[in-house]
Amino acid sequence: MITKGAEPFLLLGGDVGVLLIHGFTGVPAELYLLGKSLQDAGFTVLAPRLTGHGGNAKMLEATTSEAWMDAVRDGYAMLKCVAERIYVVGHSMGGILALILAAEAEVSGVVTLGAPITVAKERGISLLPPREIAKGMFIPKKQRNFVGAPEVVNRKQEMPLLSVHEMLDVIETAKKLMKKVTAPAFIIHSRQDHTADPESAGYILDNIKSPKKRLKLLNNFGHLIPLEEGKEAIFKEIADFIKKEEAAW
Repeated sequence: MITKGAEPFLLLGGDVGVLLIHGFTGVPAELYLLGKSLQDAGFTVLAPRLTGHGGNAKMLEATTSEAWMDAVRDGYAMLKCVAERIYVVGHSMGGILALILAAEAEVSGVVTLGAPITVAKERGISLLPPREIAKGMFIPKKQRNFVGAPEVVNRKQEMPLLSVHEMLDVIETAKKLMKKVTAPAFIIHSRQDHTADPESAGYILDNIKSPKKRLKLLNNFGHLIPLEEGKEAIFKEIADFIKKEEAAW
């Protein structure tokens, strides 16, 4: 059963579309404020729900990384029905999925926010049990308390450790495909990100083949950039990136 508020959302605007991809264990609502800002800037925005997300931990454990990517591909196909050109924006693992989509499909630009090529040591990734014994193992996630965010964003959650292996598979797939990314790229990462190691941003910058690419390193942010104080300025920079690319048409 899907938690109330965890549904996908569509915000209609102009003929330029933006596909928003949420992160591991996340929900589309985490990107709603960004989506509304982009709609206000004139874009049509679609945020799909990754398969298995938005319910309980057992529901997530039963899905695979390929199912998550299929949800992204389906979202792209749906947005293509109403948008002439598509930009893809992803947060955390959603940024990694965005890079995979940019390697596979025609996108006009790609934006990543806190995308992890390397998981920060503070997350204890070295303690992850092997895949063959991780099934049925769940750990609680830290309680969130974001003011002004959709209620579902602050829900209590558990994380299935088997699904962490699937998340790592997403990263390995992206690393293999990164050289196929040629769309204009805007890579955003916080220096104080204790989930996605900040060195991930440099790896992405160095390995994608986009002739036009930009890296922005943030201060005074953590990992959850789309929900944190000061996010509005980042939203504007993303909209400005898209507008600049559109002006070149």
